[in-house]
Amino acid sequence: MTGKNVITIVLNAHLPFARKDSADFSFEEIPFFATISETLLPLLEVFDRLEVDRIPFRLALAVSPVLCHLLTDELSINHYLDYVDRQIAFGAEELERTKNDPAMYNLAKYYYDNAIERRINFTERYQKNIPRVLARYQKKGRIELLASTATNCFLPFYMDHLEVIRAQIETALTSYKKLFKTKPEGLWLSELGYHPRLSAYLDIYNFRYTVIDTHSALLANPPPKYGSFFPLKTKHDTCLLVKDFYAYRDIMDREQGIPVEGSFRDFFHDAADDLPLESIKLFLGEDGTRLSTGYKYFSIGEVEGRRQLYDPALAAENARNHAKVFLERRISALNRAASLMRKDLRGDAVNLCAWNADFLGRFWHEGPLFLETVFRIGCQKKEIKFMTPSEYLNSQEESSFQVIKPEYSSSGFNGYAESWVDASNDIFYRHLFHAAERMAELAERFKNETGIKERALNQAAREILLALSSDWQRLISAQNNISLPKWKNFAKNELEAHLKNFTTIYEALGSNYLSTRFLTDIEHRNNIFPDINYGVFRRK
Repeated sequence: MTGKNVITIVLNAHLPFARKDSADFSFEEIPFFATISETLLPLLEVFDRLEVDRIPFRLALAVSPVLCHLLTDELSINHYLDYVDRQIAFGAEELERTKNDPAMYNLAKYYYDNAIERRINFTERYQKNIPRVLARYQKKGRIELLASTATNCFLPFYMDHLEVIRAQIETALTSYKKLFKTKPEGLWLSELGYHPRLSAYLDIYNFRYTVIDTHSALLANPPPKYGSFFPLKTKHDTCLLVKDFYAYRDIMDREQGIPVEGSFRDFFHDAADDLPLESIKLFLGEDGTRLSTGYKYFSIGEVEGRRQLYDPALAAENARNHAKVFLERRISALNRAASLMRKDLRGDAVNLCAWNADFLGRFWHEGPLFLETVFRIGCQKKEIKFMTPSEYLNSQEESSFQVIKPEYSSSGFNGYAESWVDASNDIFYRHLFHAAERMAELAERFKNETGIKERALNQAAREILLALSSDWQRLISAQNNISLPKWKNFAKNELEAHLKNFTTIYEALGSNYLSTRFLTDIEHRNNIFPDINYGVFRRK
């Protein structure tokens, strides 16, 4: 026991596989660029500042294998640097355009300076290798890196296709160990998708813990005695940490969450939306589409129906104030929980704050400062302590963890599966299930292949894993009212392309004719998991 209440913060960082094998970047890659510039680099800068000031911060981070691959892929990195160079060039033009408007000029300079600083930090301080920096912070004990499934597959849909479950986990473990040189303690289930039968697989692959959604625990059998404020475990002895509903809502709620504060930057309105085409020529897609410049001049709030210019200083002050209130709420909730627990339990109450990492950066520009303030204020509070999940579990007596059977759940819309299956996308699942069965058949039929057949089988495994990503269904789904038509089309095209690539390989292996040119082309384009072994799909 620590003798203090504990706050554990877990961030999940993931993006769809949007790699374009071309000389120029495409609109699908811009979220990746923004994640680097607006989420990951600011987080690393927060870590650096806290470490210099000897603030005892602790954080857990799940960086998906897909995102890790993009962060270490030479083509994707070059596209990112090209994008930042365009931001810098655009900024120079904006400084000239706004020189007679002091308020706009200061904003343009704010973004221009940020773009230059982020490029320098990415290329020089972090040597173009963010995963390596994260691994270094993990080695220091400042952060803990969780594993996550290979391609963000929503596992509950595939409980009758166990080869998919194994392939997703085994491929992810191989990727994690290669990148971070150690074994993960915890597994972040994609979309927090939990199914009671997953308990056995967490045990088989020796994960010490996972994170489950609040209602997964509260609707469990039996119900947890201490709600979400104390660890639980499955019948297989895997520890369960429960996401705090209110901490999640404070950040992620689209109507009442902290990020909708009127002074904060408006993510959805970009300079490209207002300027004439000749002014944004560096940010025009091949079809003339206006691409995001990253220069966002307006705040969320309006006065008398008029948009207000973004004020970074005011937004920063409000972010710090919200951090104070947020921390007070967490401490108050922990104190109430601890007072109940002390009657019959020796253990420390824990508040697990789990969020999408991009909501503390890309979507909420002030998020990294908010998080930094939480750590800076929190270290002065004698009654709490920040810990990573493994640190916290090590400090408790596991024999006191209540054994439960968590309910099927997710972190999606309404808490179950509506975000990934409805009338707009359900047609794809029969094709995915059929393809998964065919992949298992290939793995059984061709057991020890070499040469071009082995290459083809490994690529077939990559295509299936990419097709199984829940990202495509989420973007296509009618529930996703934020997704623009071009994103729906992108997701549909990607899903169909991966299934088509797999089917082409499957039929070629059946006819004993393989096109080397076709295989080389898709190997180069969809080059994720270079060390994959198609045997991961073999039925065991």
